[in-house]
Amino acid sequence: MAGFGFQPTLADFHSLLFALCHNGLVNHAEVFFKESGTHFDVSAKTYTILISGWAVVEKPENAQKLFDEMVERGVEPDVPAYNALIDALCRGGDIARAQEHLKDMQQSRGLVPDAATYGPFLRAACASKDARDALRVLDRMRMHDLTPNVFTYNAIIRLLCELGEIEEAYSVPDRHSYNMLLKMLIGVGRIDKAVEVWDGMETRGFHPGAATYAVMIHGLSCKKGRLEEACGYFVMMVDGGIPPYQATCEVLRDRLTRHGLRDQLEVLIDRMRRSTSCTIQEMASIMRSSKRADETRSASSGQELPGHDLDENEWRGKWKLGD
Repeated sequence: MAGFGFQPTLADFHSLLFALCHNGLVNHAEVFFKESGTHFDVSAKTYTILISGWAVVEKPENAQKLFDEMVERGVEPDVPAYNALIDALCRGGDIARAQEHLKDMQQSRGLVPDAATYGPFLRAACASKDARDALRVLDRMRMHDLTPNVFTYNAIIRLLCELGEIEEAYSVPDRHSYNMLLKMLIGVGRIDKAVEVWDGMETRGFHPGAATYAVMIHGLSCKKGRLEEACGYFVMMVDGGIPPYQATCEVLRDRLTRHGLRDQLEVLIDRMRRSTSCTIQEMASIMRSSKRADETRSASSGQELPGHDLDENEWRGKWKLGD
């Protein structure tokens, strides 16, 4: 940059280090740091970028070495620096040393951990299928008024459901993680618990939107004997003035058509047409035209409607929504 008349700044230096680390070239980043770092007034952020890089490639010893170097140079570590080191140690399986640094940052440095500090401990507990430890970390976060993000909640809920601890999973979610809990409960066949969670959502301050309705409709429509219930949730959504996703309309249309329930499909379409929501009325038109197009193709080719050859697992994958 100097050759072009530009004087590189510390921000430029950080950007280059980050780019190298982001692409897995942490060794190159550290060499560049050693060669060029003397030209800049490096900060805790500089070291944090490199420590995070070693965390991603699971080289905890390298991360620890850089952290120690930072302290020796008189650069005061901040919360992000500790978070990066704790992440590196947890990824490397050294939970005990990570806990020591958690204690050190609070007692020796007077720093206050944030939600990102506890994230690595939760990920490590979930990776080792240790539900009790994951819940202990979650409780500790709540004690410090720290709110886990949706990915953290979802990881714990997924683990509890995988381990068959449905009651524990039921007690975990906040308003952001109901979709994952419902999806997991339906996935393991606990429709009764999914309905129980649904019925209790509003009393806990959560009002379902299109995504939550879609989880119930998509999940139930793939379960044998549950198609009528899926239609019930669809009607509930339409009557509530909540426009469904096009994929939700399509999965119901295809399921009803596959089972020869065209009259029921007409009832749903009519319900949508009578909605006070213009968006829902438009979705009814799309649903009806798509249905007729499918019928025409089926009659002319003698082939089954598109997607009807998929088994239940494939249908799940085809219509799965994001978390």
